[in-house]
Amino acid sequence: MRGVIIAAETPGRADVRALLAEHLADMHATSPAESVHALDLAALRVPSVTFLTARDTDGALLGCGALSELDPVTGHAGGLGEVKSMRTAAAARGRGVAGAVLGRLVDLARGRGYARVSLETGPQDYFAAARRLYARHGFVPCGPFGAYAPDPCSVFFTLDLRAADGGTAQVGAPAAVAAAGAGPAA
Repeated sequence: MRGVIIAAETPGRADVRALLAEHLADMHATSPAESVHALDLAALRVPSVTFLTARDTDGALLGCGALSELDPVTGHAGGLGEVKSMRTAAAARGRGVAGAVLGRLVDLARGRGYARVSLETGPQDYFAAARRLYARHGFVPCGPFGAYAPDPCSVFFTLDLRAADGGTAQVGAPAAVAAAGAGPAA
């Protein structure tokens, strides 16, 4: 994506903390407290989480996302990664930022040898754009994974990275990135 730099970053900068606080506030405003699965700053700093930001060339924060390792790759068994903390700044929505960040997270998961990457988001109308984004990028509905339990306030998606095409599909392909623009996501 032109003019956008997506890179690993610790979530300590003031603009990142503000975007994540907005994300958490929206999650709590749209879902019962027991159904909010968003990571706080401390959880985003653990070694098993890779946190990415998207910034324009002037350094303005456009969005963020994280990849959490739930099940490491062992021997011939592929691991499982989870997409977390997807958020696009309000001023950057509709520009493909979310699709670009998601594509980079999936590329990271594929590079680590994960068999799948999954995510949890909400069924409410508020999360409709996020669900469309994930579907456009090949994620399909699935049941709870990892430590999740069935919850009427959660929907789950997964992407098989070992798909019939050998896992070479370009999740962040230009057409998909241009169509993306979801704001809030789990």
